[in-house]
Amino acid sequence: MGTSEDAPEVLTRFHSHMDLVDVIARQVVRELGRVVELEDLRSMGHQGLLEAARRFDEAKGASFRRFANYRVRGAMIDGIRKGAPLPRRAHARLRSLEAALLVSEAAAEDAPPGSMPPLGAVASEQRLSDHLADMATAMAIGLLAVPTVGEEGEATALDLAHTPEEALEEAEVRQLVLHALEDRPDDERTLVRRHYLEGERFDHVAASLGLSKSWGSRLHTRAIARLTKRLRPNIR
Repeated sequence: MGTSEDAPEVLTRFHSHMDLVDVIARQVVRELGRVVELEDLRSMGHQGLLEAARRFDEAKGASFRRFANYRVRGAMIDGIRKGAPLPRRAHARLRSLEAALLVSEAAAEDAPPGSMPPLGAVASEQRLSDHLADMATAMAIGLLAVPTVGEEGEATALDLAHTPEEALEEAEVRQLVLHALEDRPDDERTLVRRHYLEGERFDHVAASLGLSKSWGSRLHTRAIARLTKRLRPNIR
């Protein structure tokens, strides 16, 4: 993979991190089950890795492997979404993984290595705890996304029936989220409602709000952090 037009450093980055694709592909299979073949995931991941190798900017301070991790995961998520419809449970898990990726990627972009003085042990532990809590909130809300047909026409989920217990739990969490959003700014409320509760693609929602993906990610991170404080006693 790669073309004769790619610079030597691009090809070096790509070939020296091929193992990352296999690691992430196996993690995705563990999360979603055998709803997608491992070889298909590897193919998606290779495309993401090549794109990461082409876009990487050393001046931003992050390591290439860290940068590529998000791009490879994102390529797999996009590829799965555009494929055959998934069972509802697998679709929900996919949206949950996507939510966690949004939180982690935005956090990495906001705080690249070397941009801030070292934190003490207590502050570092608190930052990690807050980050993990935000990821847990995003993943829990991500499970609420309703099955839809995407704006580009791709089916995203097979609407298989919930068990009564699952339906009740989802309804309870949905109401908690809606209540927590009531006093949030319009852009935060709209982003969370349309992406998580109505199942629209994140980039489409951000674009409709006049936001770049980067600014949309920052707004998302802020909204999730505030929701975490409101929902932490209720979401496990």
